[in-house]
Amino acid sequence: MLLHMWALLIVTLPSQPNAVRLRIWRSLKTLGCAALRDGAYLLPSAHAAVLDSLAAEVREHGGSGSVLALAPRDEAQRQEVLALFDRGEAYAAWRAGAQALQQQLEPLTETEARRRLRGVADELSALGRIDYYPGPAAPQAQADLAALRLALDQRFSRGEPQTRADTGIAPLNRAKFQGKRWATRARPWVDRLASAWLIRRFIDTQASFVWLPDSEQALRTPRGVIGFDYDGARFTHVGMRVTFEVLAASFGLERDPQLQRIGGAVRYLDAGGIPVSEAAGLEAVLAGLRELHAQDDPLFGAAAKVFDALYAAPSAAVGSTS
Repeated sequence: MLLHMWALLIVTLPSQPNAVRLRIWRSLKTLGCAALRDGAYLLPSAHAAVLDSLAAEVREHGGSGSVLALAPRDEAQRQEVLALFDRGEAYAAWRAGAQALQQQLEPLTETEARRRLRGVADELSALGRIDYYPGPAAPQAQADLAALRLALDQRFSRGEPQTRADTGIAPLNRAKFQGKRWATRARPWVDRLASAWLIRRFIDTQASFVWLPDSEQALRTPRGVIGFDYDGARFTHVGMRVTFEVLAASFGLERDPQLQRIGGAVRYLDAGGIPVSEAAGLEAVLAGLRELHAQDDPLFGAAAKVFDALYAAPSAAVGSTS
């Protein structure tokens, strides 16, 4: 049987400076290293280069560090080492947090609930990155996250679209989509607001919008209207792409770097994933506009100006704190 191989970091940290000691400790924790004992840390051999870098940094500051290859003598020893990488307790703690959020949904606003959902999803993603030998807890946690997302959608947005399989997005001729009526769910949030802006700004400058009221039943697209961002709509989530990105790809806009940047923020706010620097500010502004505008047409008009400004902003300036 093929036995696991590990990279073993043997390190003595320098007594000073404390900043280096803290940085090394945090790096070891972030990497999810298994500890054989004080000063001896393991990662799968594929990550040896990361440990090499840590060992070099320790030596630069007067400590000692070496990276060796480690293989178990037998199956019993292999299981002992694998047990050091067990993430069962971490998944249990994550699940408790996810369940707590589900129980607390009732008093939360949609903005706060979705912010906390992204936090829970980010925590699971970070845990997955250091779960080097996944067991049953990993798919169970993904199922819990899906159930939590569904509970949130049922609480705040019963028409939230289910993702379609990504079999490719066919290019469309913008000339055939001019002067149309476009429909989406009422009280639009990030993806719907961004998609409506994309339609009016880049696809159909004469577009008008129909805001479909919330319903216990599946939404039906009115005759002669083009639907987006709900189940049964012509344009909705496909694979990992949210509706904004699907529209951009459908009409040949996906290579625009400014739209790519906006799409990354929309995807993160709508579906989670990789954090984007401007997402928090965009979310805060749109949440404020929702409070200011009880009607959807004025809400869209105000949000469109925000997206216009975000599109116009130089990429290097976005997220700058200077």
